[in-house]
Amino acid sequence: MAEIRVPELAESITEGTIAKWLKQPGESVEQGEFIVELETDKVNVEVISEEAGVIQELMAAEGDTVEVGQVIAIVGAGSGAPAQSTSAPKEEEAAPAAKPAETPAPPAAAATGKTDESSADRTIASPAARKMAREKGIDLASVSPVDPMGRVRAQDVQAHGTAPKAATPAPAKAAAPAAPAQEGRETREKMTRRRQTIAKRLLEVKQSTAMLTTFNEIDMTAVMELRSRKKDEFFDKNDVRLGFMSFFTKAVVAALKKYPYVNAEIDGDELIMKHYYDVGIAVSTEGGLVVPIVRDADRKNFAEIEESIGELAAKARDNKLTLADMAGGSFTITNGGVFGSLFSTPILNGTQVGILGMHSIKKRPVAVGDNIEIRPMMYVALSYDHRVIDGKDSVGFLKMVKDLIENPEDLLLGS
Repeated sequence: MAEIRVPELAESITEGTIAKWLKQPGESVEQGEFIVELETDKVNVEVISEEAGVIQELMAAEGDTVEVGQVIAIVGAGSGAPAQSTSAPKEEEAAPAAKPAETPAPPAAAATGKTDESSADRTIASPAARKMAREKGIDLASVSPVDPMGRVRAQDVQAHGTAPKAATPAPAKAAAPAAPAQEGRETREKMTRRRQTIAKRLLEVKQSTAMLTTFNEIDMTAVMELRSRKKDEFFDKNDVRLGFMSFFTKAVVAALKKYPYVNAEIDGDELIMKHYYDVGIAVSTEGGLVVPIVRDADRKNFAEIEESIGELAAKARDNKLTLADMAGGSFTITNGGVFGSLFSTPILNGTQVGILGMHSIKKRPVAVGDNIEIRPMMYVALSYDHRVIDGKDSVGFLKMVKDLIENPEDLLLGS
């Protein structure tokens, strides 16, 4: 027998949630094979089996919270097929015998005080069924499974729990005439661990920082024309597409060098001045927003930045980001424009003191000299912690980003 425990995840992570069991009781598992996917505050982690054998029992159901070091599964020796074929006849033999003995069984249980617990332990049941039985106070040994192999599933426990109610006379039905009118109008679902963490962290930022937001608008004409001229040549040379994010990342790095306090972090009564430029790029996934980091963005050229962003975004969508991909970061860029956002106030990311929000590019009439022209314009927003950054630096930072994007040749010469 071997115990599968929740492994050490990271220094700041002490628990996770069972997101998905990749193996079920009775199935064979090889040494090093993934058996469960854990959802943590930041990323999903797949846990392997250290031993080859057969999954004997799952100790937690999908959705359960488990702590580091907790036993979540038992692996025994043998192969999958024999494990199910040998245990199934015992369940089938026990089932008919249990029904005639239903009346005398309670006294025996009362006499020993342990029979119900041990019989429930011997019953083959899914983790979801065990969880539901515990919540409803149902003895698993008394549940009649539909599965011909004798395995109790959640629907069997549900049917067992509702059977007595179906047999009760009409007063219960007559007492709830209004229920059908409300049925289906509301549903409840448990927040994922990541969504809970996002909610907690964002609330903490709002409550613990003096956050302000300053706005500006950028004429995207020059950078769009440059991108249109160079995108094919850029792709042929670098095998990666030229997007707007590399221009904004380069502009942000240049602005951070001129306004170093925007790249700082507050720690008690001290400021941590960061002399590196690890830029977080917010990526939306099904599980929520994640912010993987483009490391040393100041040392990367346009192609390397685009490649890094593409790789991190793909890992985020495939749920393959690691804790190392998301640790640290000195500044963040978020692009709500990909979803059609015209204007927003982004919230600071963790302990950082600045975040740049990009938005949709929309054609608008603007004054160009003494003329009115239709130009592709983008609103940009810089949210910042006023405890660290004064208005002068915040406005100057955003103005520099604007000037560099409107004159992209300066970015190319400076990179």
